[in-house]
Amino acid sequence: MPRTFQPHQKGQNFRFYKFFKPIEEATLYMPTLTSRGNRPLQMTFDDQLKALVFFHLEEHHSAQHLLQVLEEDDFARTEIAPKDGIKKSSFSEATNSRGLEQFMYVFESLQAQASRILPKQHPELGNLIGIDGSLIDATLSMYWADYRKNSKKAKVHVGFDLNQAIPRKVFLSEGNGAERPFVSKILSDDDTGVTDRGYQCHKRFDQWQGDGKKFICRIKASTKKFIIEQKQVNPDGIVFFDAIVLLGTPGINQTKKPLRLVGYEVENVKYWIATNRYDLSSEQIAAAYKLRWNIENFFAWWKRHLKVYHLIARSKHGLMVQILAGLITYLLLAIYCHQTYNEKVSIKRVRQLRIQIQNELRCIGSAYQTYLDQKNQANQRFYAKT
Repeated sequence: MPRTFQPHQKGQNFRFYKFFKPIEEATLYMPTLTSRGNRPLQMTFDDQLKALVFFHLEEHHSAQHLLQVLEEDDFARTEIAPKDGIKKSSFSEATNSRGLEQFMYVFESLQAQASRILPKQHPELGNLIGIDGSLIDATLSMYWADYRKNSKKAKVHVGFDLNQAIPRKVFLSEGNGAERPFVSKILSDDDTGVTDRGYQCHKRFDQWQGDGKKFICRIKASTKKFIIEQKQVNPDGIVFFDAIVLLGTPGINQTKKPLRLVGYEVENVKYWIATNRYDLSSEQIAAAYKLRWNIENFFAWWKRHLKVYHLIARSKHGLMVQILAGLITYLLLAIYCHQTYNEKVSIKRVRQLRIQIQNELRCIGSAYQTYLDQKNQANQRFYAKT
């Protein structure tokens, strides 16, 4: 049965709820979050979702910062916080022990919604998914986040749609976790994974081809190449090599399945790209790999402007909730910027959104205060008569 999510039920801040409106569709068939005992939830999932989206949108620096704002800021107290407020212990319990299934559902539903709305920049290249991992500094008490001695880090693995500039899949591991196994988990049948040299593995290349996974992966220039069939290239273009090859040393690490190798040069740097995409020209292979930098730009922007790596949780569960909330916030911004300005996400538009929310709050607050004054005067007249 469809659930009802009513973002307008608390207040009338038009700009915030225009930004938040896609959540209505994203939560329509979401599994209901219920209390595990007889005690009612101190913070519903709707409250939790709005609080964490607000945390990232407003660049808060810690859970304590967020809780103080939820208590003292007029907009946050009336529009974001639970009706009776939220204590630190209840907020921590909610973040670290529940809601993960619902956050994952909202992320996947919102991602599908954004895919239908946002235009594809390079449809001729197919579904290109940039794949990369990013380290998150952890505290020593986060025992699960193994990295090295006296250092704890977690790693988030993201599949990023390079055509629509939005995240598609996300996984979390300890900091020293391997990245290559996540490629098969991230890619769907129609996707092409675009990866850097850290994902080069000849055994994986064979496995991905056997599983029907398509990839475009930069490899080390020193990799041995056994040429099976060499193709002609345009001598005036950036591509200087295009051939069907086996990669690696025979008897040691050579690929069993042939693949395509494209070499191109930009600003005196040579790039060697291994792929099983035979339907694209060598120039298109080069163009597809250049788009991989979009995921690097995403990580940099996401960390800097949404403060995603400012930890508000220490458990693996809680950190995954926070990461999903950060991705949900980015997807909401992508939809909002496209529908409002026909633009991609930018910090300029995010700042405008923040300012507009506060400006509307001042107007609403002034009107509400007038209403309270009038109501108070009417009550005084009523009591004076009696």
